[in-house]
Amino acid sequence: KEYVMGKVQQDLIARDYTIVLSKRIRSVSYKKKAPRAIKEIRKFAAQAMGTKDVRLSAELNKKVWSKGVKNVPVRIRVRLSRKRNDDEEADEALYTLVEPVEIADFKGLQT
Repeated sequence: KEYVMGKVQQDLIARDYTIVLSKRIRSVSYKKKAPRAIKEIRKFAAQAMGTKDVRLSAELNKKVWSKGVKNVPVRIRVRLSRKRNDDEEADEALYTLVEPVEIADFKGLQT
């Protein structure tokens, strides 16, 4: 077990989060908004799950880029899953997989 932010890190876990992209890419120039959004999602997942190895699904990439490079979605709902790394030469035993979650509305969600 590893310690993350003062708490014991469990091995395998999955959580849903809403990431507000608009506040994270507000001061970025137009042609860098979607690439910065990908970097910010990666940074958020690493901080929330306590792993340096973060992998984004192709569906999430398509969802971020769906409106082009400069019109990134304001919010995105994601599922962060901590999984065991099968590669023997890997630096860490666990990695985080980030996948989009389809929802009709962002109103009334708890996280």
